[in-house]
This record gives sequence, C-alpha cells and structure tokens, in this order.
Amino acid sequence: MTTPQKRSLRPLAGLLAALGVAVTGTRVSAIALPWFVLVTTGSTTQTGAVAFCEMAPYVLAKAFIGPLVDWTGPRVFSWSTDLVSACAAALVPLLHALDLLSFWLLLVLVAVVGTARGPGDLAKEVMIPEAAERSRVGLERAAGLSGTTERLGATAGPAAGGALVALLGPMTGLVVNAVCFALGSLIIAVVLPHGMGGPAEPGKPGKFRKPGSGKGASPGEGAAGPGYWRRLGEGFAFLRGDPLLFALAVMIGVTNMLAAGFTTVLLPVWARESGRGPSAVGLAAGVSGIMAVVASLIAAWVAHRMRRRVVFFTGFLLAGAPRFLILATDAPMWAVLAVFALDGFGAGFLNPILGAIVFERVPRHLLGRVQALGDSMAWAGIPFGGLLAGAVVASFGLAPALVVGGVVYFLTTNLTGLRPEWREMDRLRRKRASDQSTE
Repeated sequence: MTTPQKRSLRPLAGLLAALGVAVTGTRVSAIALPWFVLVTTGSTTQTGAVAFCEMAPYVLAKAFIGPLVDWTGPRVFSWSTDLVSACAAALVPLLHALDLLSFWLLLVLVAVVGTARGPGDLAKEVMIPEAAERSRVGLERAAGLSGTTERLGATAGPAAGGALVALLGPMTGLVVNAVCFALGSLIIAVVLPHGMGGPAEPGKPGKFRKPGSGKGASPGEGAAGPGYWRRLGEGFAFLRGDPLLFALAVMIGVTNMLAAGFTTVLLPVWARESGRGPSAVGLAAGVSGIMAVVASLIAAWVAHRMRRRVVFFTGFLLAGAPRFLILATDAPMWAVLAVFALDGFGAGFLNPILGAIVFERVPRHLLGRVQALGDSMAWAGIPFGGLLAGAVVASFGLAPALVVGGVVYFLTTNLTGLRPEWREMDRLRRKRASDQSTE
C-alpha cells in the first residue's frame, strides 16, 4: 500500500517548461536553417535536402527507441538527448565562423540533431500522464496545457527566428537553438522531482518502478520483462489493433508531410519571391502561433465538454488548405495574416484532442512503444515534404506547388473523416465519464 503523494505542480510545470524551451529553439532553427541554406546556395533542392537529413533520422530514431524508453525510463533519454542536440547544434555556427562548414558537414550535423531529437521529444511526451498524475491535474487538461506550451514555443520561436535572421543573420538563430536544448536538458535533470520519469513496470499500467529496482537486468531478461523486439512487436500489435489510433497516424502522416514542405520550402520561397523577406515569415508564423495559443487554452479549459470529432475536423478545415491557397495568390499582407490567424486558431484545438485520445486509449506500460510508433508513422512523410516541395517548385513554380498542396490537404482531412472509426473519438470519452459517475 502506497502513501498518497502531496500535491505539487512542480512535476507538470517543470516538464512543460522543458517542453516549451525545446520547441522554441527548434522553431527558431526552422526559420534560420532553411533561410541560411537558401540564401547561401540559392537552391530549393538543397534546402529540402537539409530538412530531409534532419527529419529522416528523427523519424527512424523515434520509431525504434520506444521499447528502450519504456524499459530505461523517459527522464534519462530526455536530458541526455537534449544535451547531444545542444552540442551538435552549437557546432554549426562555430564551424561556419571558422570557415570549416561544408554543405556535407552541415547535413551530418543536422542528422545528429534529428537523431537525438526523436527520443528526446518522445520522452517528454511519455512523461505527461505521470506529471499530470503527480500534480493531480486531469489528463485532458494536462494534454491541453501541453498543447498550449507547444503552441507558445511555436509562436515565440518563429517570431524570434524571423527577427534574429533579419537583424543578426541566421547563425544567431542556430546559437539560440543550441542554448534552448541545453536549458531543456538542465530542467529535466535538475528541476523534476526525484523518481519521476522512471521505467514503467511491465503489465501494470499507471505504475512506475522505483529507480534501482531490477538493477543489473538487461532489456531481455529478469525484472525488465521481454526482449527488445518482442516489446516493439507488442507496441505495433496494439497500434495496429486500434483502428482509430492507426487511422490518426496515417492521416496525420500525410498532413505533416504537406506541412513540412510548406514550412521548409514553400513559405521561405514565397518570402523571397514576394520580396517580403524572413521577417514576413516570422510575422505570419507569430500571428498563427498567438491564435493557436488562444485556441489551446480554450481547449485546455473546456476540453471535457467539447465534441471531439466536430472540433477536430473543423480545426483541420481552418488549419490546412487556406494557408497554401492564400500564398498562391497575390494577396496583400493583411489578408495573408488573417488567413494565418484562422490557421492557428484551428490548429490550436488539434494537439490537445490527439494527446487526450492517445493517453486514455494506451496502457501506461505500452505508452512509450505505441507513442513512438504512432508518432513515427505520423512523421514518416516529413523528411520527404521538403524534398518533394523543392522538386515541385523547381519543376513547375511556386504557385502550382501551393495549389496542389492545398487541394491534397483538403481531400486528405475531409475524406478520411468519413470513415466509421472516427466515431470512437467521442464514444470512449462518454464511456469513461459514465464509469467515473458510477464509482
């Protein structure tokens, strides 16, 4: 019998702080790095190649690291991988200042960052249910606060990135990225309470093994349970056997690929060809991010009252095709900002809903594996988004690429929503509310 823990917001607040600085740094880099490659090489293909070399290792590392995160514990993975990312990111401006940064070396360094970021991001996501439990905050509200934090980082990052690139050059943005990774590592290692982020006990959802228990066991023996490949297979079997989670991963995989091409290639090329420059990118992203924060806060406050399916697909309707199509026209900047504001408001409702669905459907001891595989499927198209967008722009021009991207985004989100498994988004929540009312 365990003694009830005294309530403290430190676990959730510390985790959200680490998540926020990591997202902020990454989004600063997402503005600075493509702009640096674009202005130094003039090649949309090479700009897309840099995005590919960061995101392909990210997806692969995230796909296969889940069983080890479950076994070792997410806290260790979070602070150690953030530290690796900080070092690799810091080398880019350092080597550039020394005139030692070749294009191929840049690809290697961004690949290292991507390889470390995958496990680091996964580890933070996996700790959200435990942080909510320790802080005695409802799961849907914790997922909403996590989404709000991501949106805050996604707002501050591009705005800061655009300003830094315009005023001080893209290398300054990459230095900020490295500092953010280092700060996130420090928060996870020092600020979170002792014992948080330990390994999940196999077969006991919601329970966490104390540090030191099962000491000396390897991933395939003793108290640690089955071996690596069996653990990975268990995660995939669960994901494949849940039609809603599997459909979510596939649909978001397509939309993420389109969004990656938009962010890393189409938006910077539009800024260059329109003469508006990187500050316009930061301004548009900042407006979108502010509205996303507002929407995320609304979702965190009233998530338990919302009809998830209606809100989810309405959010995608606002956040998808319009931003592609507005840039394909010769619209004034105020119209672009208005569309990006709607985009952000719609997008702000998505992650809180997605997080709550995953956390309530997946047993805690499988969360690392299932989350890793689901995220990897959802992110699998991202490395190819920049490459594909760069090739289409080079072959047909910017406007056709934007129109095609917007149409595909619209069809993907709306046609997918007609499938029957999407009704489960609300059905399980109603069942859980009924179960709680009878306890």
